[in-house]
Amino acid sequence: MCGIIGIAGRPGSHVSKMLYDGLLVLQHRGQDAAGIVTCEDDHLHLRKSNGLVRDVFRERHMENLRGSMGIGHVRYPTAGTCSSAEAQPLYVNSPYGITIAHNGNLVNAEQQARQLYNDDLRHVNTSSDSEVLLNVLAHELQKLGKRQLKIEDGLYLDVHQVFKAVREVHYRVSGGYAVVGMINGYGLFAFRDPNGIRPLVFGKCEHEDGNTEWAVASESVALDTLGFEVVRDVAPGECIFISVSGEIFELQCHSSPKMQSCIFEYVYFARPDSVIDGMSVHQARLNMGDSLADKIMKLMPDHDIDVVMPIPDSGRYAAIQTAAKLEVQFREGFVKNRYVGRTFIMPGQAQRQDSVRKKLNPLVSEFEGKTVLLVDDSIVRGNTSRKIVEMAREVGAKKVYFASSAPPLLHPNVYGIDMPARSEYIAHGQSIDEIGKAIGADYLFYQDLDDLIRACTNIGEKGRVFDVSCFTGDYCTGDVSDEYLAMLESQRNDAAKNNSESKEPEEIDSIDIHNED
Repeated sequence: MCGIIGIAGRPGSHVSKMLYDGLLVLQHRGQDAAGIVTCEDDHLHLRKSNGLVRDVFRERHMENLRGSMGIGHVRYPTAGTCSSAEAQPLYVNSPYGITIAHNGNLVNAEQQARQLYNDDLRHVNTSSDSEVLLNVLAHELQKLGKRQLKIEDGLYLDVHQVFKAVREVHYRVSGGYAVVGMINGYGLFAFRDPNGIRPLVFGKCEHEDGNTEWAVASESVALDTLGFEVVRDVAPGECIFISVSGEIFELQCHSSPKMQSCIFEYVYFARPDSVIDGMSVHQARLNMGDSLADKIMKLMPDHDIDVVMPIPDSGRYAAIQTAAKLEVQFREGFVKNRYVGRTFIMPGQAQRQDSVRKKLNPLVSEFEGKTVLLVDDSIVRGNTSRKIVEMAREVGAKKVYFASSAPPLLHPNVYGIDMPARSEYIAHGQSIDEIGKAIGADYLFYQDLDDLIRACTNIGEKGRVFDVSCFTGDYCTGDVSDEYLAMLESQRNDAAKNNSESKEPEEIDSIDIHNED
């Protein structure tokens, strides 16, 4: 999972500060690397490196990131690599000079990399599927001929050449992807996969002088905090293009798009103050709490729960609503260290386990002598859950019940979320009772999938479909083979990640890219 943002500002302005602020808001989507590239006339100014946004960009870097148009990226790796060479945005010089930032994962990246080399005569230098996507787009644009893409007197003439290239990208690549990019000197573009798996939203800021600024981001909260008015979500398969003169063009670039957004955005990844595809993340999590309470009452009508506590932060809103519906106290039982990252997206198992106690510390008085219901967004490997239950018992809880806002995770997510190898899921090959015993809980409640889908659907909305492949193993692109899953498992298992962590990260300093054409 990554976070992306693009801004087309007013002529003569510098958007680097807005991009920086937007990436700070999207930091929860990736803590491994960050990057910004801006366009100033026919120059691209780039800065990217491993680390958090606040650590990657210093004042000297921001001064060099000049230009009224730019894109940014925060990354966490989905294949265990922490190389700075794969930090984004990525750039290719031919044709025009194209740079992109990508959130998602291609399931046919290996095949496309071979085709790029053998047929398209393009070399992919890293193992990044984002580089594959960039080169496929560049090749399709090059096939159309550079003379078709030009600007005269500040007016963009033939944006449909860009749309044609994106259409070919949709038919060549498969997977989940949201992309924002720039064509050097021409404009900013953004597009979304035909299934709408990964989120993408755009907005505008109109100024009194008649100029309009445009922004595209992974989550609406990034636009809100920058003062942009949300226009709408980019539709599945759609591409938008914003010229250097500020004119916006929109076109559906796929013949049969369908909305199947990733349900895990609502469960865990997105910020609660975001709205994704028309559904408030906050409201979805409250709804999850409602349905969890209903299930608890069904399975344990004479429950003895004294207090409901969240596992901060993504379990909080479901826990609030669960407590309200059960008519028991809601209490904060854990104090969170805000300076430890999200353990789910830490690269290796050793680092995750070491971080649980550093991240959460129990308040003894809230647990002593009580039957406690702990509510979390999901249970993945179970190590964090086990440690939390253990802490609750150590400080005097009489009983510890545990509830998950999501159903049991059973299958890898192949569309851009680094969920582990199947064998590393705690639910793999175990019943709910066995999982409960494994994490040390007196009773374990899981959300039902139908209830989760209803929780993430607006009242009155019919026929809403989500990507729920991590629960069902039903992959919406239809081309996920057992061989691919085996390959993914070899990349995502903790042994592979720990090996990656042992390598020294290299630094990529600021550079200028000048397109001589």
